[in-house]
Amino acid sequence: MVFRKLPGVSASGMGLRLSQKFVFLLFLSGLVTLCFGALFFLPDSVRLKRIFLSKTEIQPVTVGSGSENDVREHLKRPSDQDQQRGMTPAKGETGSKPKSLNRKPSVSHEAIEERLAGGKAQEDLTLSGFKTESASEKATSTDHGASSDTFSFKKFQRCLLKPALGRDNGKPADPRTNERREKVKEMMKFAWDNYKQYAWGKNELRPLTKNGHIGNMFGGLRGASIIDSLDTLYIMGLMEEYNDAKEWVQTSLDLNSNGEASLFEVNIRYVGGLLAAYYLTGDELFKYKAMELGEKLLPAFNTPTGIPRGVINLGSGTSWSWGWASAGSSILAEFGTLHLEFVHLTELSNNPIYKEKVMNIRKLLNKIEKPHGLYPNFLSPVSGNWVQHHVSIGGLGDSFYEYLIKSYLMSDKTDEDAKNMYYSALEAIEANLVQKSPGGLTYLAEWRGGILDHKMGHLACFSGGMIGIGADDGAPEKRQHYLDLAAEITHTCHESYTRSNTKLGPEAFRFDSGAEATATRLSDRYYILRPEVIESYMYMWRLTHDPKYREWGWEAVEALEQHCRVESGFSGIRDVYTMTVSYDNMQQSFFLSETLKYLYLLFSDDDLLSLEDWVFNTEAHPLPIIRKSCLQDEATQDNTASA
Repeated sequence: MVFRKLPGVSASGMGLRLSQKFVFLLFLSGLVTLCFGALFFLPDSVRLKRIFLSKTEIQPVTVGSGSENDVREHLKRPSDQDQQRGMTPAKGETGSKPKSLNRKPSVSHEAIEERLAGGKAQEDLTLSGFKTESASEKATSTDHGASSDTFSFKKFQRCLLKPALGRDNGKPADPRTNERREKVKEMMKFAWDNYKQYAWGKNELRPLTKNGHIGNMFGGLRGASIIDSLDTLYIMGLMEEYNDAKEWVQTSLDLNSNGEASLFEVNIRYVGGLLAAYYLTGDELFKYKAMELGEKLLPAFNTPTGIPRGVINLGSGTSWSWGWASAGSSILAEFGTLHLEFVHLTELSNNPIYKEKVMNIRKLLNKIEKPHGLYPNFLSPVSGNWVQHHVSIGGLGDSFYEYLIKSYLMSDKTDEDAKNMYYSALEAIEANLVQKSPGGLTYLAEWRGGILDHKMGHLACFSGGMIGIGADDGAPEKRQHYLDLAAEITHTCHESYTRSNTKLGPEAFRFDSGAEATATRLSDRYYILRPEVIESYMYMWRLTHDPKYREWGWEAVEALEQHCRVESGFSGIRDVYTMTVSYDNMQQSFFLSETLKYLYLLFSDDDLLSLEDWVFNTEAHPLPIIRKSCLQDEATQDNTASA
């Protein structure tokens, strides 16, 4: 290359200037290398990487679009793990999707500031402050029979009022009812066999393409359908299938994953499923797996308020909020749906930290002001203040209320705080959200800063059962009122099924512009094998023994068989109002855990998982009522006998 000589500049001067530039550039490149080396290799740099790396690097840690309205509302479910349970499926398996659901937006500026505000709580990625050895290590290092602190399965069994599986495995005396129960059992075996053949070890089955789906909601954990099915297989007496599932848990369930997981979904499906399997069978394998996984969820609570964030890396312990959640907030139905499982983790481990974490959430909620007595769906884990005044008994709020009344029942009716919170919330719900349509249908509207949205989601249809099981323990003069309200809501949800061509209910239905209990928007017309309506049928049957609930359940069985059963499993459908079926190609794990279990219980005698002994978590995993006085009496008797 030929340099043109510049006027007034000597060759030597040019050479000196070039060497200076070279030295300066060399120094600058060394400095940049040093900085980025520190960024990538210094300990605990995960949070820094999230801030400084490009948006494409950040994208995988968030789910959904950047706005609450673009995401279908709540995490109770589909577990095609790009969708949460309350989100519209993001894979193209169901009909119309919300805008941009497949886009994974970068972390917002507000979310970054919030993460930084967490200070040391965000940087403490270990559990060294509260554990010395993992649950799996304890399983091999402790003589569990020798310690008085150790949970005794035999004592627990003696405190049950009835055998878990009833006198005759819940077999009904009526031949027609038993025939229907056997049909549900066949559906479960069919769904399971196809999952095992085509998707074994994956999280869910894609029945049309005959392959497995993993998704990104469980942080690298596998086998969601296996864990979700353990108790269903066991209570149905499908022992060969149950033993296959147990063997997989023993040999293949790897909890040492290093991915981003939904705290809510991992808790209700994995922790809940393992706890239920332990309480039903007494197999210590499930107990120690549940305890080990429970430890991995604790860092999510490392926030200034103790309100956990919604997403956690199960390997590093780093947590953050969903990218679509308003201003980096936590979701009511997520941080409010931990209590049942965490109380049982404390019972089994004799470690108070689990119960302390969830009790701290309750203390904060009791301190802050509730608009009109209602609990909005978004709360800042940094400030402890509400972020928006959007209230829903469906998506984003649902299971918070469910866990209040069930916490009271699970405590053997000693948790007065949970009882007071539940009935106060129910009073506010009745005053502000319960509506009656011109056609006489009772429904639960949504509340947005004082303005009612006359929509009810399929997810909200669990509330019939919830209000029903709480009827006995409120004010005595309101008992019949609550039972009537529960029956009216369950009737409305049944109407959402009967008013569709397929006799299956839409994701959401409205009560405006002349519509009643029907979906008026294309994006609400799909059905993804959801359980909530059938759940309320089961509870209302047990509370009233009105035969219509069993008839309604059988209508659902026939509709599932006709419209959702395919050659290799069951699939959701994109439009419940057309007989020309379009499938979403997903057999959700909650179909095995909830929908089929509730149907089986509906056609069984009441002593199969009696409500006198068991509560169901929001994934339908049965957890026993904790009878402290009985357990203490048993321990005293054992000590006296040994003396």
